[in-house]
Amino acid sequence: MQPLPIPCPSHLIPDVTDAFDAAYRAAKAQRAVFIAIEREGQRWTVKADALTAGPGHIVDNAVNDALRAAVIRLVDEREAGSDAYAGPVYFMLHGVPSEERARELAAAFHAALYADLEPLNRAVPGDSLHE
Repeated sequence: MQPLPIPCPSHLIPDVTDAFDAAYRAAKAQRAVFIAIEREGQRWTVKADALTAGPGHIVDNAVNDALRAAVIRLVDEREAGSDAYAGPVYFMLHGVPSEERARELAAAFHAALYADLEPLNRAVPGDSLHE
């Protein structure tokens, strides 16, 4: 698996359906934030994990707060299931209605985990997400 650019455009977010373990190991070997989508029936899951980037990768409190607020908003708006996981360094959204939306959210989460909140602000607008 090739390293993802930062920020990663949504069309390059990997679909790891049936290949999660290999993709996760590759991100860990590259010391990069893991980001991917997976198909679950008719819906999609977004997975983001900063642990794979290693101990030198710091996700500050403002980013964690913005990501948590985004997860809560997505659950409240029923764009993600209530079983979403909201950090602090691992984020998962189940039940995303389309591949396109899953890719958009994954790209936004990836950018945020590299301290760029603008894609998150565009993907999940709301006053509480702004820096």
